[in-house]
Amino acid sequence: MSTSRRGRLFAALVVPATLLLLGSTAQAATLSPEVDPVSAINADIAQHNHELGSQIRRVEGDKSTPDTQKAAQQPQPGQAIPGQVLATVAGIDVASYQGNVNWATYWNQGKRFVWTKATESTSYTNPYFAQQYNGSYNQGFIRGAYHFATPNTASGAAQARYFVAHGGGWSKDGKTLPGALDMEYNPYGATCYGLSKAGMTSWILDFHDTYHALTGRYPVIYTSTSWWSSCVSGDFSSTAPLWVARYASSVGTLPYNWGFYTVWQYTSSPLDQDTFNGAYDRLQALANG
Repeated sequence: MSTSRRGRLFAALVVPATLLLLGSTAQAATLSPEVDPVSAINADIAQHNHELGSQIRRVEGDKSTPDTQKAAQQPQPGQAIPGQVLATVAGIDVASYQGNVNWATYWNQGKRFVWTKATESTSYTNPYFAQQYNGSYNQGFIRGAYHFATPNTASGAAQARYFVAHGGGWSKDGKTLPGALDMEYNPYGATCYGLSKAGMTSWILDFHDTYHALTGRYPVIYTSTSWWSSCVSGDFSSTAPLWVARYASSVGTLPYNWGFYTVWQYTSSPLDQDTFNGAYDRLQALANG
């Protein structure tokens, strides 16, 4: 995270001490008595707030260039959805680090959809969520929310319920995308959060089924092929739309058994940018369910 990003987050957050529950017990024990408690809490939350793709970039790197970004915005013939016209729709994803977003600017750049971070684990919420989520809607964007998963802190069901209770729900208004489950490398330790492939599959299924029970929609799953291959054994291709991360000129090999991607995050420069695999009416269809 850049110094400017961290600084904005520190200035914006005034959080209760209970938020230290998110993976911070061991760290709190090492704090010097001279450390200001509010500063310690804000530092803890800054460390335990991760935007979509942050850990994929940390491990796999972002090697995108202006040329790869230009290529990524073109339809990918090898990844066509059967029966659909080759086309793309431009979008972005945001988190608290972007602060209050000027949505008119991105609309004028041709962006038409966005996912914004709502939650992480069962104790973090994005303090800018309302402005980002509602502001994008008011500008005309088709918008959705995402949840950064930490499978070692609470069950999939508990995290799905927390996500839905804090902005991750869905409504059939033609402008709201199903919530996205962000599955990527563990920022705190072991790549797969200490779970076996079977255990991780069960955790994702728990979230997936609970989210469906609460909203009537299955979540979009965001991940990279490398992480998924290392940590998951299950097949979600028949229910969960795939949002794949790969910072290159082509989307490459997809995670297990997905025949095509729905969304592709192709760069993090100058912010996370995405393409929808299809024409605008298909993006509307995803929103409508």
